Amino acid sequence: MTSPNIIMAPELSQNQRFDNLAAVEQKLSPVEMIWDIGAVRKALIILVLAVLWQVYASHLDNPLLFPTLSDTLKTLVDRFADGTLPARIWTTLKILLMGYSAGTVLAALLTVLAINTRIGTDFLETMTAMFNPLPAISLLPLALIWFGLGASSLVFVLIHSVLWAVALNTHSGFLGVSRTLRMVGANYGLSGFSYVTRILIPAAFPSILTGLKIGWAFAWRTLIAAELVFGVSSGQGGLGWFIFENRNLLDIPAVFAGLLTVIVIGLIVENLVFQTIERHTILKWGMKE
Repeated sequence: MTSPNIIMAPELSQNQRFDNLAAVEQKLSPVEMIWDIGAVRKALIILVLAVLWQVYASHLDNPLLFPTLSDTLKTLVDRFADGTLPARIWTTLKILLMGYSAGTVLAALLTVLAINTRIGTDFLETMTAMFNPLPAISLLPLALIWFGLGASSLVFVLIHSVLWAVALNTHSGFLGVSRTLRMVGANYGLSGFSYVTRILIPAAFPSILTGLKIGWAFAWRTLIAAELVFGVSSGQGGLGWFIFENRNLLDIPAVFAGLLTVIVIGLIVENLVFQTIERHTILKWGMKE
């Protein structure tokens, strides 16, 4: 019985294999390379929204109801030139930084206490369940009674906005740290603050950063809303009061200029500050692709 003839394929050389792999990899065109950049796609979305704004407002032709983008930008430039908007922005950002910093520090202390003691965990879980669903703006009347009309009331409201969101995400991140990393910390004799800073924080940093982002968003919109209600301290209000004041004057382009400023600052913080932190920590450490 004769065996069937087997035709052997010629063995490819190393250079030929590399040529085949190179043929499979196809180079992107310049347009595809540009489109692959996230900032370009986001800029295009903003540009489309700007065009739609201009077209719709021009078609409506009612500046008291919906001013055009060109009128809004002109007002924005004028208010920056006369120093009105820079002063209002600085007033708002000063209060925001005070409230956000205080809320973050308190959240860190509560989380460290919760991760090291059972009573601390119970306290944090109870307080978070009670106060996290409570809108910060609802505490405004109490803030006015306790601290009066001024920056102290705004800072109190901001602390409430930041504290529970940051503490909840940080504590969840700590609880999600793998058992292996916890054992490594124990083997090195780490405990207390050193255990938190060297083991838990690096491992849980994605959750911590998420909490900081949520806390920032809550604080920013709460501050603008609070300033819409009361924003004058020593005759100087912030961005929210700028919007409310111009609404009373029926200067609608200025109102839209204030709203646009709020949006731009939010975009800058999200896409410049937090993404820079993420790029130098989470992405650098290989925690996210």
